[in-house]
Amino acid sequence: MDQRTLLITLTGPDRPGVTSRLFSVLSGFPVSVADIEQVVIRGRLTLGVLVAYSGGPSTGTGTTLGALWTAVERVAEDLGMEVELSTGSQAAKEQRRRGRLSVSVLGATLQPAAIAGIAGRIAAAGANIDRIERLAQWPVTCIELSVSGANPAALRVELAAEAAAQEVDVAVQRTGLSRRAKRLIVMDVDSTLIQGEVIELLAAHAGCLDEVARVTEQAMRGELDFSESLRKRVALLEGLPEEVFADVRKEVVLTPGARTLVRTLKRLDYRFAIVSGGFTQITDALVEELGIDYSAANVLEVVDGRLTGRVVGDIVDRPGKARALERFAAAAGLPISQTVAIGDGANDLDMIATAGLGIAFNAKPVVRQAADTAVNTPYLDSILYLLGISRDEVEAADAEDGVLTPR
Repeated sequence: MDQRTLLITLTGPDRPGVTSRLFSVLSGFPVSVADIEQVVIRGRLTLGVLVAYSGGPSTGTGTTLGALWTAVERVAEDLGMEVELSTGSQAAKEQRRRGRLSVSVLGATLQPAAIAGIAGRIAAAGANIDRIERLAQWPVTCIELSVSGANPAALRVELAAEAAAQEVDVAVQRTGLSRRAKRLIVMDVDSTLIQGEVIELLAAHAGCLDEVARVTEQAMRGELDFSESLRKRVALLEGLPEEVFADVRKEVVLTPGARTLVRTLKRLDYRFAIVSGGFTQITDALVEELGIDYSAANVLEVVDGRLTGRVVGDIVDRPGKARALERFAAAAGLPISQTVAIGDGANDLDMIATAGLGIAFNAKPVVRQAADTAVNTPYLDSILYLLGISRDEVEAADAEDGVLTPR
């Protein structure tokens, strides 16, 4: 027997009892509930209910469907709402919903042209937008589109091009367990967790800032081997008194949203790690301040109270960061597929490629091209939205814990 569906869409002023009234009417008919979606925007309700029923020439479906139609229209009229009804095939709907993807769109503001362009690319790929939800309204706007029927790799390429043209960020991820299973965040420190580069803060005290900054920029663009560049820069710090570490720790400024990101994910029992081409003399304070679980960084050699211009032990370089991620995942008892790596420079490329999800944060072009997705807003907690966590949920949890939502 053919399985058919009826989509009932009620729209109008939101009020208590709408859902109850509609389902009380539906309970008098031989239908089952296949799907429900409801949204309220500015006090206006849209309620969609998909019911399934058996159709056939001997079932009297036409008479039953007509009676149901009349009953639903009467409820809508009583409630002062509009109603739309349409029939379809359950099999067709299930086919369309295969291959679910989540498309997150972020921007300081989202212009209609950006949404039009992204929706157009999705349609051109033969895919369908099944649901749209707002995850954040400030300090950036983020909407999430549930998309079905698209090849993720191909769609990611198309939407990356549109995102660049519209000056927004777009992330394409598979939905389901793979997305919700991410449990370990591994983050670069300089220019990611914190603003600026620690070695440049040290260099300012040594009077060699310009020279160090020039070498740093070459390394971040991938033009210079990181280990070589680090040794060259550290050599310029020779002779600095070790008291400089206390001064630099006071100068370190967290990226906006860093505290919110760490606090929220720790609240959800995520493990959090930092891995840095910088120095333990600075990162150890961040570990203590933020409650970070794992960390790896370089160690500056100090002899007789002064920096020698050398690094002790192995340098945490590009492959070293990837090894640290693997080590942290093993310590947490998690597979690599459940890790997220966040970074901005060429030194982060191996780590980003190794992780289950690689995110380029305000990154150099070479990193944006290699990462699974890029975030170019100045707010680190925007990454929460890529994990499906909304701003409302963050603020509600902060309010419950008595936190004033410092960024």
